[in-house]
Amino acid sequence: NGRPATLGSLIRRLAEIDGLERLRYTTSHPRDMDGDLITAHAEVPELMPYLHLPVQSGSDRILAAMNRRHDSESYLRLVERIRAARSGIAMSSDFIVGFPGETEADFEATLSLIRAVGYAQAYSFKYSPRPGTPAAAEDSQVPEQVKSERLQRLQALLGEQQQAFNAACAGQTMSVLFDRRGRTESQLVGRSPFLQSVHIDNAPEYLFGRLVDVVIEEGHRNSLRGRLRGDVAASA
Repeated sequence: NGRPATLGSLIRRLAEIDGLERLRYTTSHPRDMDGDLITAHAEVPELMPYLHLPVQSGSDRILAAMNRRHDSESYLRLVERIRAARSGIAMSSDFIVGFPGETEADFEATLSLIRAVGYAQAYSFKYSPRPGTPAAAEDSQVPEQVKSERLQRLQALLGEQQQAFNAACAGQTMSVLFDRRGRTESQLVGRSPFLQSVHIDNAPEYLFGRLVDVVIEEGHRNSLRGRLRGDVAASA
């Protein structure tokens, strides 16, 4: 039609493909989350209720030094808009601790943002200098011991949030796509709509590669454990 394509419009076109039941995309920079893409999360049921939205830091000063082109307030407003459009969507993110010049106050701002958002999952790392980058030439490098201590505190908080999110899934019935075998011959592992690993025992082989309703019985920090829903188990 001559109009420029957007990710939101592409998602809508993909959702029209017969037999395509799940859509995901990674990774979205906060500045790329326009209104059309947010609306797609509301309108396209095939688009899974899980979004990876990297923020890196909760400190506006550090975000500016990283040249991230967003601040903590705009990020939090964006999260509110996304959650208003798609109730129950799970959020994940990326964090870097110990960026040159990061103070304890900057780090506390990151913890504050994490508490404000509440993540289902996140990836976190210590800053490491890359030759040739402006940050690597800074004199205000954070000591390695401080970076390690901050990463430990950050991961403890993120781990608590992930554990709470997974524990809250117990008792729910979820559609799970089984895509790999587990540690035992009769175990299958799949992905929930929220990208969690879901383990079931005594799983018939024909479920491999299929979407199946699973009753979640346990939520652990890194995975869920469940059983086939009654009618599915009866037909197995």
